[in-house]
Order: sequence, then structure tokens, then C-alpha cells
Amino acid sequence: MTTAVPAQSRRAWTPGQIVLTLLATAVSAVFLAPLAWGLFTSLKSETEAVAVPAHWLPKRWTGQAWKALLDTGNITDWFINSLVVSVCVTSVVLLVSALAGYGFARTEFRGKGVLMGLVMSGLMVSPAVLGVPLFTTVQQLGMVDTYWGMILPQCAPAAMVYILYKFFQGIPRELEEAAFIDGAGRWRVFFTIVVPLSRPSLAAVGIFTFIASWNNFLWPYMVTNNPDLMTMPNGIATVMNSYGIQWAQLMAGGLMAGLPLIVVFVFFQRQIVAGVAHTGLAGQ
Repeated sequence: MTTAVPAQSRRAWTPGQIVLTLLATAVSAVFLAPLAWGLFTSLKSETEAVAVPAHWLPKRWTGQAWKALLDTGNITDWFINSLVVSVCVTSVVLLVSALAGYGFARTEFRGKGVLMGLVMSGLMVSPAVLGVPLFTTVQQLGMVDTYWGMILPQCAPAAMVYILYKFFQGIPRELEEAAFIDGAGRWRVFFTIVVPLSRPSLAAVGIFTFIASWNNFLWPYMVTNNPDLMTMPNGIATVMNSYGIQWAQLMAGGLMAGLPLIVVFVFFQRQIVAGVAHTGLAGQ
């Protein structure tokens, strides 16, 4: 005859766990409040959206703002333009930063320290400061109102080069030396050994770059005058009429623009966490 083993009682929460849970809940509420406000505002009429005093929940729920945005705005074109620009920027940045980071980490050449210092100096310069000289260069090259004009100036990834440079330094040299002994060349070692080991860091760099490019408002605004080439942030900024900004439509457009980033985070959050842990960003 067997006796039933009583189920383990659930352990009571410690005071530390309770404090951390309350703190995490408060921080989550702070971050989610603007999203909730935007969602509720997008479900109001334009008159109610600007009513004073403001209130959270709509008195009359309506999808008028969403319908008007889809009917009058070139949402499909804006989305495709943002997707093309962001994917191209991410691809170029991954290629350039991986090759540059590996070159700095594993090869010795004259002027390496000076060149590395020049790359790192890019971390101290705000992109806004470079707006005018970059625009002048793009204009002289005839790339205004083109995809290339929006893509190439975003492909100077000083921070991403540094992240991958630090990661490549942590890869054991013995793995590469064993491949060299077997007759593998530098390119084969890079693509068959280094790149597979670097997938978490490359994923993190790619995700960060995609998000930054998708959210970039200033540069596409400076370099494009053609409405057909507007990205999502630029297109949403045009949501207004003769009476001014249409706030309900603006909130609907902002949520629509942020939806792809939410999807990226939901599906790639494991890669983001692993990439941050492997590149050492968490301790810097």
C-alpha cells in the first residue's frame, strides 16, 4: 500500500521579493501609461481628444481616427519605405561592424591604434551635429530623394563596431589557430567559426540597429521632399489639416508605427537579453 506524498506548500514571499515585485509593477505602469493614453485617445473623436479637462477613457468609443488615417494616409507606402530603409541599414551595419570589429580584434597593422581612436571618437559626436555636412555631401552626390540617401549616412556604426570588437576579443584564439593548422584561411575562419559563435551579439546589434533606423525621424526628414519616400515617423508627422494637428489620428499612427517594434521585441527578446549579456553591455 502506497501512501500519497503531500504536495509541497507554496513558499511564502520574502519581504525582498514583495518590494521588488511592487517596484517592477510601478516601473511597468510608468512605461505602459503612455501607450494606454495613446490607445484610448485614438479611440476618441477628434473633438473629444482635445477636450479640456482631459480624461483617460473615451465617453464615446469610435474607430473614426483609425479609419480616417487608413483612408487618407499612405500607410502602406510609409510602412514599405521604413521597412526597406531599416532592413538595408541593418544589413550594411552588420556586415561593416562585424568585419571592422574582427579586423581590430584579430589583426595587427600600422596605425591600428589611431584608426581605432578615430572610430571611437564617433561615439562622442551627436548625429544631429553631422546633419548639415552629411546633407551637403548627399546633395553633391545626387542622392537627395533616394533610398540610398536615407540609407548610407546611417551606416557609420561606431558603437556597433566597438560592441563586436569587445566580443571578438573574448573568443578563444585556440579555436582559430586550430582551423589555421587544418589549412583554413582567414575568411573561412571568420565565416565558419567566428560568425556562428557571435550569433547572440550579431542578433543584438541587428535588433538595436533596426529599432534605431525605424525610429529615425530627423535624417529622412532632411533628405527627402518626395511624399512617396516618406517613412512612418515622417508620414505620421503630416497628420494635420487646416484646423491643426489631428490628435486622435496622430495617436493611431504612432501606435501603428510602434507595432512592428513591439513584434520584434516579443519574438526576439531572448536574443536581445543574450546579446546584452554576451557583449558586456549590462555591466557598462
